[in-house]
Amino acid sequence: MKYSIGIDYGSLSGRCVLVNVDNGEIVASVVSEYSHAVMDRALPSGKRLGTDWALQHPQDYLDVLYDTIPKVMNESGVSGEDIIGIGIDFTACTVLPLNKDGIPLSFIPKYINNPHAYVKLWKHHASQAQADLINEIATVRNESFLKRYGGKISSEWLFPKLLQILQEDPELYDEIDCFIEACDWIVYYLTGNLVRNESSLGFKAMWSKKEGFPSSDFFKAVDTRFTHVLDKLKGEITPVATSAGTIKQDIAHCLGISELAHVSSAHMDAACSFLGAGINKAGSMLAVMGTSTCHMLLGKDEKYVPGICGYVDGGFNPGFFGYEAGQSCVGDHFQWFVENCIPSSYSIEAEKQNLSIFQYLGKLASKKRVGESGLIALDWWNGNRSILVDGQLSGVIVGYTLQTQPEDIYRSLIEATAFGTKVIIDNYRKHDIKINQLYCSGGIAKKDPYMMQIYADVLGTSVYVVQAKENAALSASILGALAAKNNGGYESVDEAIAHMAHRETKQYLPNSDNYETYKILYKEYCILHDYFGYGNNPVMKTLKKLKVLMEKDRI
Repeated sequence: MKYSIGIDYGSLSGRCVLVNVDNGEIVASVVSEYSHAVMDRALPSGKRLGTDWALQHPQDYLDVLYDTIPKVMNESGVSGEDIIGIGIDFTACTVLPLNKDGIPLSFIPKYINNPHAYVKLWKHHASQAQADLINEIATVRNESFLKRYGGKISSEWLFPKLLQILQEDPELYDEIDCFIEACDWIVYYLTGNLVRNESSLGFKAMWSKKEGFPSSDFFKAVDTRFTHVLDKLKGEITPVATSAGTIKQDIAHCLGISELAHVSSAHMDAACSFLGAGINKAGSMLAVMGTSTCHMLLGKDEKYVPGICGYVDGGFNPGFFGYEAGQSCVGDHFQWFVENCIPSSYSIEAEKQNLSIFQYLGKLASKKRVGESGLIALDWWNGNRSILVDGQLSGVIVGYTLQTQPEDIYRSLIEATAFGTKVIIDNYRKHDIKINQLYCSGGIAKKDPYMMQIYADVLGTSVYVVQAKENAALSASILGALAAKNNGGYESVDEAIAHMAHRETKQYLPNSDNYETYKILYKEYCILHDYFGYGNNPVMKTLKKLKVLMEKDRI
């Protein structure tokens, strides 16, 4: 038998699966937590970070490789010679600077106290000013790439993050030989081949098959020192689901796998998730729910849609235009609430009932009817990705009274994320993009039926929750099998998912009475969305500016 390894790099951990290529069976699975987690307050040295920073340490990514792969090999008893492929998926846009030897700058002693030397995680929003500048110049120049991204690029993307380094630390910027997505760096590390995947470049770096990158004249207009920025984006550009090369011999021996194993060109974590679920039809939307939610759609036609993250030819599955929108704060939203707003009595009672705090809150909240909480929220705790594309926005809850209970707040936050998803879906349909079926995947979708029922009721449509275990990692293993097409793998996506995908779903049907009440609440949500989101009242940004100003002396 032949096997493929899939590694899914999330925001807080990496998950590795060993999968039978013939039937998709997950033979072994291991999770490795990042020892540095997300650095949003301080570096390991204690140096404080500013508002909206979110960094990671690249050593954590290497630790995942050397921790998980030997463990799945030992757990499974599979021979290393039977490993034909490795697939990598990653959060994006998660980027880091390398020197001319391919070494992350944060590994170099003189830079260990420099925040710009570290990985900038996808949810790093401290580059909003740079994103605003790029958008302003692009709009004035009528740059064609803006249409592909709904009219705006995000502070989460590659060029705003790199421009932030240039403007805040030009000396470090000059030391950067290569600025790269973390997923592509891991592939580079494993193979010695510097390749960049089309999906990340298309969605996060203003690149397209037709037009390539924006011109040097554009970058010069942004900042004269940025004129030759593309020199820092070295590497061959490769389609997804293709081989980036075989694993380096010394690393193969260290990990205990065959040196003939092919490493796939990397993919974004949410974007590759269609594969594991066996979804390969136009009109299929997949919402991958984790710390954030990515709403991805397979389409056959190229259409302009304002307010989305973008569309890329072949960006998800080969042969389709991939359309992406998203919410910046979903799982993080709920985690923030339970860590900061729950009385100890709730935690004690949840433990008595052998429930997680989320299950306990859901149990309490489900006893009330739609609208009974008296609350409505805007789900912008980490800004708004779609359809406003503004990382400087912040959260709102309206309707507090002295009778408000924690479960009321929790329910309002769930409903807010469902309303945010409806805004995204309505925006697609408004611009003639067909959505025939909605799938949800990720740990939240699988573990929380209460939440999924709210989504079905808010949206007024069936929601199909993908039941595949470790779907992103499984999808990465399918990438590995496709990369190894000449070594016992598969020639096409359809062939690979026919053998390896886990297609089982759980259907949630909308409750018609709840849907009618949610239409009333959604109308109010849209009023708040437009009032705060389109600049009628800049209070959110005023508060954030004041916060940044007051924090400066503490950093």
